[in-house]
Amino acid sequence: MPSGIVMPKSTKWPTTRKKKLMHFLRSRKIIRNLDLYLLILPVIIFYVVFHYGPMYGLQLAFKDYIAIDGILGSPWVGFEHFARFFGSPYFLRLIGNTLSISILQLLFGFPIPILLALMINEVSNNRMKKITQNITYIPYFLSTVVIVGMLKNFTHPDYGIINIMIEKSGGMKINFIQEASWFRTLYIASGIWQSMGWNSIIFIASLSGVDPQLHESAKIDGAGRMQRIWHINIPAILPTIIIVLILNVGSLMNIGFEKAFLMQNDLNLSTSDIIPTYSYRVGIQGAQYSYATAISFFNSIINFTLLVTINAVSRRVNSTSLW
Repeated sequence: MPSGIVMPKSTKWPTTRKKKLMHFLRSRKIIRNLDLYLLILPVIIFYVVFHYGPMYGLQLAFKDYIAIDGILGSPWVGFEHFARFFGSPYFLRLIGNTLSISILQLLFGFPIPILLALMINEVSNNRMKKITQNITYIPYFLSTVVIVGMLKNFTHPDYGIINIMIEKSGGMKINFIQEASWFRTLYIASGIWQSMGWNSIIFIASLSGVDPQLHESAKIDGAGRMQRIWHINIPAILPTIIIVLILNVGSLMNIGFEKAFLMQNDLNLSTSDIIPTYSYRVGIQGAQYSYATAISFFNSIINFTLLVTINAVSRRVNSTSLW
């Protein structure tokens, strides 16, 4: 070996020691925050058991399920069930009903919690503010069965308060539940009433972070209440609005099955039959498990596509996105 040349020291031991040190520090951090990890453990278990675990059954969409053979033993049929659904005479009706209810629910149901939050934020009396919030929150905790029962009682053609008022005004009684043209109105209106208070919480919390000095400066400059709401409050909660909008669009096709199913009858089926109710009818009642899985899988693919698309558009236009 030529003189003057110093061989570099081996880096194997320092690297190994560094890895052990990092592992030790991570383990110490986990032990130090063990209570927080235990707190989040039930949530992780819930998602693993009820969200990720059932993904194992998605292969049913590509198989002809035979109960005796089980999921693994059932033969593969490829995209046969998807082709059957696309060629079904109910396909266009299901897509049309699902999209129309979802879009109308988004158009009318999404802005109202924002408006409610802005109005509650402007109430100066704290007692009145709390009373208003509690009144608007209560309907969210009513079960879907109770909500549908209230709808049927209020709109009953004989003793429903709405029909009594219509009759007192000189109009003709309407059997709202059994008329297909009224299904969307009842479904969306009752949904807005039930969820607007609860959905406004996140916007109220976002508004609480607005610096009061901004409003004081705007008052000094002569800005009125509507001007301060438009130029201070709305820009402050705009990122929250965008995130909530992305999540809502990402679940556009996930209409509540329970409510639609409870409101559904043979007379309003033309407007109340949506993808979840049809999937239940052919899957659970008709025992066509593979076909129903394919329908639900198709619905999830649409939601995933919408979520990725709206997130990409939001990131490019407004630099606000989920990822």
